[in-house]
Amino acid sequence: GMERRRAPAASPRYGRRRFWDALYGREGAETREWLGGLSRFLPQLEPELRPGDRILVLGCGNSALSHDLHELGYPDVTSIDFSPACIAAMRARYAHCPGLRWAVMDIRALAFPDASFDVVLEKGTLDVLMVEETDPWHVSPQAAASMRRVLAEVSRVLRPGGCFISITFAQPHFRKPHYAQEAFGWSLRHAACGDGDAGAFHYFLYVMRKGQPLDPRDAALGRRLHQPPSPPAPPPPSAPADNDEDYLLAIQL
Repeated sequence: GMERRRAPAASPRYGRRRFWDALYGREGAETREWLGGLSRFLPQLEPELRPGDRILVLGCGNSALSHDLHELGYPDVTSIDFSPACIAAMRARYAHCPGLRWAVMDIRALAFPDASFDVVLEKGTLDVLMVEETDPWHVSPQAAASMRRVLAEVSRVLRPGGCFISITFAQPHFRKPHYAQEAFGWSLRHAACGDGDAGAFHYFLYVMRKGQPLDPRDAALGRRLHQPPSPPAPPPPSAPADNDEDYLLAIQL
């Protein structure tokens, strides 16, 4: 039979802290942008931000994103990463910016009180939860559960009216079901971001607004994600007796 096309294998190392610690230890404070610099998606991002916003950046890595936001006039930015080496390097690099805060933290267990941020922002961090998935059409229960745990935490630390912005290579077909969970209490929309050449979209920006309703179609997508496969449809109600034979014949065809 035809072999099903597999997603290109991403390195499982990306999910492991040792890999990241070694990487940041090696690179020190040299910046690395997994999805391009801020300027590429600023037109979609800026309308969502207000200068006084308390912003949380998830899985900051050694990206200049947090500092770029600070320079653009968003002084209150907290950045977390689960790699101590990364956070130490960033804290040292940006010691001259007291408005930038850095913390070692697991995105699945945020050590912040409820409703403590106006904006939560991630760029390519949630993709790491999916690197070991070989079939994007059938996400493993483990990956779906990790994603759900992170998103529940994001929803918890967002104030009402605040927004979660996710910038990712993941196409809406595959990512929207994870975000479109009514339990998180947010609305969902997305925009494709490209490099200007028509049709060549490189990634997507998803915006989830806390306290606004999900579109019913998105909610339906979300419900399918955590549902067991649907049972076979029940047979139609019995027809009158003289049709029984035809009905049984039809079943055997």
